[in-house]
Amino acid sequence: MSAPSTRPASRSADHGALPGLAELCPSDLSLEMFRRMCRARHFDEQAFLASRNGWLQSLVYLSVGQESIAAAISTVMGGAWIFTQHRGHAAYLSFGGDIEKLIDELIGLPTGCCRGMGGSPCIHDPNIRMIGHEGLIAEHVPIAVGAAYASPDSPVVCFFGDGAVEEDYFFGALGFAATHNLKVLFVCEDNDLSVLTPTSDRRSWEIHEVARSFGIRAVDVADDPWLVHHHVSELSRRLPAFLNCRTCRCYWHVGAGQDGPPEWDRFNIVKQQLAGLGLENAAATIEAESKAEIERLWKSRLQTPSAT
Repeated sequence: MSAPSTRPASRSADHGALPGLAELCPSDLSLEMFRRMCRARHFDEQAFLASRNGWLQSLVYLSVGQESIAAAISTVMGGAWIFTQHRGHAAYLSFGGDIEKLIDELIGLPTGCCRGMGGSPCIHDPNIRMIGHEGLIAEHVPIAVGAAYASPDSPVVCFFGDGAVEEDYFFGALGFAATHNLKVLFVCEDNDLSVLTPTSDRRSWEIHEVARSFGIRAVDVADDPWLVHHHVSELSRRLPAFLNCRTCRCYWHVGAGQDGPPEWDRFNIVKQQLAGLGLENAAATIEAESKAEIERLWKSRLQTPSAT
């Protein structure tokens, strides 16, 4: 069964584009966002192979195609509390998570970031202030809001998918954050699919417009990392705020398969943009080093006696 091919106009790689952002961005920042994208992309490509080959026994939710969102946000909001849903590998790695601990978590080893008990859906690591997801869709959103209420001086970033915003307690959390002016950045990684059901079959409203109705500043853009960085830099100055990011997952909702080609691949678009900025060689070096390191770590951890 394949995902529907028809998408609204907002489903485009340049939705909300602001021309010239990449050219104005310092080279070191552009390359750092790409570095974080590389870590997530090549980690999950190895996780894809491990799952397909039967080396992973747990459910695996891959961030491939959506890496740019967490990569960009983490360069603005490093040190924030992080709450993610089931597709959280990119956020974990972008905010400084340990690659070996994440591999071990997927394998189910006690040396994993959640002692091998959470797996891919429930990544938890207090070392980077990341609180794990428990499995119920959107349940982490009110918990994230509660964390912001309990620690008013500590900003919170809460990631979720476009299906999560249809849960009733999501709206209560949004309203509570607005009423109490809590330091929460709500981030919807909007791939337009709840498993395989497009948004148009599920609802007639847009979540960023609902956020605005609560008095929360909200932006609706594509997953261009320069664009995301620009808006998060602005939104983070006065929280709560809401960012709806149009993006594409490359693989199945869960597991190692593909429903069809994604509408766009932001990773390769960014590589092309970096080449246009004269950063092609630097980007190629970053990607090669990241890929080699991650492949080495996966090979090493899969060969540990307790992993077999």
